[in-house]
Amino acid sequence: MPKASILIIEDNEDLCQTLADVLKKDGNKVTTAFKGKDGLGILEKDIIDLVLLDIKLPDLNGIQILQTIKDKDPDILVIMITATTDARPAIDAMKMGAYDYLMKPFDLVQLKLVIAKALETQNLKKEVSRLKTQQREKFPDNEMYGEAKPMQELKKLIKIVAATPKTSVLIQGESGTGKELVSDAVHNWSARKDKPIVKINCSAIPENLLESELFGHEKGAFTDAKYLKKGIFEMANNGTIFLDEISNMQMSIQPKFLRVLETQSFRRIGGTSDINVDVRIIAATNRNLEDCVEAQTFREDLYYRLKVMVLNIPALRERITDIIPLAMLFIERNNREFGKNIKGISDEAAEKMLSYQWPGNVRELKNVIERAVILCYDDQLQSEHLPLELLAGKSKITTSNQFGALLEDDDSLEEMERRHIKLVLEKYDGNKSKTSRMLNISRSTLREKMKNYGI
Repeated sequence: MPKASILIIEDNEDLCQTLADVLKKDGNKVTTAFKGKDGLGILEKDIIDLVLLDIKLPDLNGIQILQTIKDKDPDILVIMITATTDARPAIDAMKMGAYDYLMKPFDLVQLKLVIAKALETQNLKKEVSRLKTQQREKFPDNEMYGEAKPMQELKKLIKIVAATPKTSVLIQGESGTGKELVSDAVHNWSARKDKPIVKINCSAIPENLLESELFGHEKGAFTDAKYLKKGIFEMANNGTIFLDEISNMQMSIQPKFLRVLETQSFRRIGGTSDINVDVRIIAATNRNLEDCVEAQTFREDLYYRLKVMVLNIPALRERITDIIPLAMLFIERNNREFGKNIKGISDEAAEKMLSYQWPGNVRELKNVIERAVILCYDDQLQSEHLPLELLAGKSKITTSNQFGALLEDDDSLEEMERRHIKLVLEKYDGNKSKTSRMLNISRSTLREKMKNYGI
């Protein structure tokens, strides 16, 4: 039987305790209530998968409680329990959304079978939804490829981090390096792999909607809140949340987000009770969060709470030996997509690819190969199938994401260093302490270099 969080609302205390003991032995988390109001209170603060609900209770009618449950959360499974031989109340409950009903006295084996069937049906619905989402993607990148040393070291660190399923993770890397792929790897190698990973891009959602996306809202919480909405913290319970572009999270939301990290509890917008969750947070950024803290656009306490474990993804230009194998992998995938039979890459085209700096990283390589496969009608990709920036033999790259300095391939090392120091100084308005700290050199070394370079 799938493991679940089960609430039993039953006024017969002996029966309630017996059911709880039986279900706990199967590894379920079980909560009990002897009155309807107590049960509804538990549903307000805990995430429940399934409710065993007695139709006759001392304070509230079980049908009324069912209606309240379904109004608040239609996804909760409810199995009714009745002692009467009149089946009409149970049938009415089924019409209102109850999954099934059992008549007292019932066999415990029968109860476990009904619960198992209900949970398996629910899990199947979730799996079908997940597969549909995956199929909508052109190429669901579900594996990390890379044999270069930086990638091998990253994979080792991912497995170490994955073994600690509650630890927050901060993924840092340039745009296009595969931060989402790394988050998938952390989740899939962890004990949470059978639970959901819910993803959200903090820059893609307007400020007035992001809070609702994260925490959900109660029906009637604001003008357009016509229905209860679950936030990603509820949807990802026992699983993982991936927050991309975390540096763009609005300052007004950051304190609430920090509270969830610290307490593993939150309130929906318009809610009056805390909801407890068990999630791992994985955040990603292509910006330097320390700079965001300095600029007072990101909370310092949230930054240190997120960076418990940091995974730095190498740029594609830092793992040149992976470029051609990755290109061949993308050729193979595009062959299937476009009905081609391209078997390799010409020496000239390979040379162009290896000498290019790939500012867009793996994402850019993937797009370049897709374009080349569309244009190619030979059994090898030729240099003529590559875009002009690769054929020019020169590309402009940024020294680092946060400074945006453009460096030519034929710049000398001294010129690169001079330009980079100048840019960092300008960023910090000539503050030598901040500049030396950012460059990881002493103030005396900075002064010496400024003197040598005439800055």
